[in-house]
This record gives sequence, structure tokens and C-alpha cells, in this order.
Amino acid sequence: MRKKHKNIEADHSHLCYKPCGFKKEELEKIELLEEEMEAIRLSDYNGLYHEECAKKMEISRSTFSRILAKAHQKIADGLLNTKAIRIVK
Repeated sequence: MRKKHKNIEADHSHLCYKPCGFKKEELEKIELLEEEMEAIRLSDYNGLYHEECAKKMEISRSTFSRILAKAHQKIADGLLNTKAIRIVK
């Protein structure tokens, strides 16, 4: 199955976030996909409605909602369970 292209405005793939006081090598890592980071940026940071976010990413609203829910789950896991979060393409 071929993945549909998603329009992503900014490259965040060089970013990694980790809890303070821990060496990166000691932490379990979570990979946040670039499309998940874009969904967070559009919805949570820019405050856009899901329909508008989906149009900007050139995907359906239901696909956008699934991507955003997965991103929220991964971020919560990282914050609550002391894991590093790495953005990947």
C-alpha cells in the first residue's frame, strides 16, 4: 500500500526532546512522524480547526484526526514515562 503524500510546511526532522537530568543514551525513544508533528503544529499551536488543518496537509479530515490522535498519544507517553521524543521523516 502506497502512502499518500501529505503537505508539510516545515522540516522538524532534526529535532529531539528529552527529559532534563537524563542522558539521551539512557532513555527509551519515541519516534514522532513528521506528519504527526505538522498536525500538532497546525491544530494545537496555530489553533486551526481540523477541517482547515486537513486542507493544508492535503488529506481528509478523518485522516488528519487519526494522525493528531496518534501524535497526542505518543507525546503523552513520552511526557508521562520519561522517554525522549524524536521527530522523523
